[in-house]
Amino acid sequence: MKKMILLAALALAYPAWAQAPAPTPETAKSAPEAKAAPKAAKVAKKKPSLSKRHEDARHCLQRASNDAIIRCAEEYL
Repeated sequence: MKKMILLAALALAYPAWAQAPAPTPETAKSAPEAKAAPKAAKVAKKKPSLSKRHEDARHCLQRASNDAIIRCAEEYL
């Protein structure tokens, strides 16, 4: 039983050992500078959402028939 627990513990700990070693101080200083540029580019690329998916479609419930409600609500899917 103890051998099984030991094997399970080793199997769960193996991914932690397989991780890359900690970066050296030289690479640690240059890494944030290199990562900052792509992040700034991502922020600049954000576009306003053209989808109505996150808008409120409750006004469609004021329609007279179920068919009209469905047609109105389909725009928000």
